[in-house]
Amino acid sequence: MRRSDGYYVQFVIQAERNIDVKPTGKTIGLDVGLAAFYTDSEGNKVENPRHLLHSEKALKRLHRRVSKKKKGSNNRRKAIKRLGRKHLKVSRQRKDFAVKTALCVVKSRDFVAFEKLQVKNMVKNHHLAKSISDAAWSQFTEWLEYLGKVYGKVVVGVPPQYTSQNCSSCGEIVKKSLSVRTHICQCGCVKDRDHNGAINILDKALKQTGYQLMSTVGHTGIDAWVEKILYPDLATSLGKIAR
Repeated sequence: MRRSDGYYVQFVIQAERNIDVKPTGKTIGLDVGLAAFYTDSEGNKVENPRHLLHSEKALKRLHRRVSKKKKGSNNRRKAIKRLGRKHLKVSRQRKDFAVKTALCVVKSRDFVAFEKLQVKNMVKNHHLAKSISDAAWSQFTEWLEYLGKVYGKVVVGVPPQYTSQNCSSCGEIVKKSLSVRTHICQCGCVKDRDHNGAINILDKALKQTGYQLMSTVGHTGIDAWVEKILYPDLATSLGKIAR
């Protein structure tokens, strides 16, 4: 496999994972965004690292150096390699953040809910395309799902429709544009827009799966529920997934 900083060889091996994870008895809903990377159903926010934005000046400078070099020259090829390495660094920073953040979420909860966004359609908005791509929500949710299987946790994606518009307290629809950041309902519920959305995402996922915390059953019971309901085709226990 060729990358801007050299060649890499990948070996695919199969190994049994023996991970002893105690149930936490906790659930969480995640509403991803741009101002904050995500807001959870408890009102906590994780800062958006904006890797591309922080490297944009350096990338533009490297682009200019490439354009100034004569086409076909060794100097141009060297400049292109330097530019490629910078892009690769940004890509790796995104992945590192996605993996570590997803791991933190999965290990601290038994049930994780997120919204399945159509990112390909969202990036058609040219004003937000760069910021959405830089946030890498899809990469984050893919790692959530993978790590959920590894640790025997329940990770569920739900449709995003009305998660921001519905009141998490009474269920009434409160229409609001993207510029409105506070949810205010006639029932008296006042919450940060994304906090309200995260609660709705969690509620939607719980209803969709019929999930209930099995603190009296223990982690074996949770694993069995996960295998039977969410991942019926897995040949091994999700707590000992082979990869």
